[in-house]
Amino acid sequence: MTSAAVEILGLGLGILGWVGVILACGLPMWQVSAFIDVNIVVAQTIWEGLWMSCVVQSTGQMQCKVYDSILALPPEVQAGRALTVIVALLGLVALMVTVVGAQCTNCIRTGKMKSRIVIAGGAIYILCGVLVLIPLCWFANIVISDFYDPTVPSSKKREMGAALYIGWAATALLLFGGCLICCCSCSQRDETSFPVKYSAPRRPTSNGEYDKKNYV
Repeated sequence: MTSAAVEILGLGLGILGWVGVILACGLPMWQVSAFIDVNIVVAQTIWEGLWMSCVVQSTGQMQCKVYDSILALPPEVQAGRALTVIVALLGLVALMVTVVGAQCTNCIRTGKMKSRIVIAGGAIYILCGVLVLIPLCWFANIVISDFYDPTVPSSKKREMGAALYIGWAATALLLFGGCLICCCSCSQRDETSFPVKYSAPRRPTSNGEYDKKNYV
């Protein structure tokens, strides 16, 4: 597989991870109700996300409510909002930077600067994966701690929702895609760092002029 194909693969994985982060940010299923009571027949399920909470009735009807106050939210929700929005913006920047420096585009002439730009795009993708991992692990730690805490009532216990798993998958795609872009660009840069130059000896001919083959 050529370096250009690996670069395109890394860019595609980065885009998928970026879209996955946006999807996880918007979904309200960061933590869901935990059914641990003796009676497993429940009338409603509670979903809690970064922007809203939803109540799903057993009949299939769903009611969602956006959080009223930002300052009244728990610190993990505020941090999750901030970091996911930052990652969504950085993902767009990483996409533009990587496309500008990609081998399949002609925005910049081939050289060290083009490789450095691609490496910067891959590094931004890796940074996005690290940033989005913070709220995901924070939420998971709180959910697991509350679940096994005997002082927390059963009605208040939660389980990890689908948004967390989507976010972890998006993190893996961002990290793997960014590493592919950086490694591919670094190898390409090493190959083109020392170009080989050929020069032919300039010997005059019998009539005092230089042979034309020396200029080929």
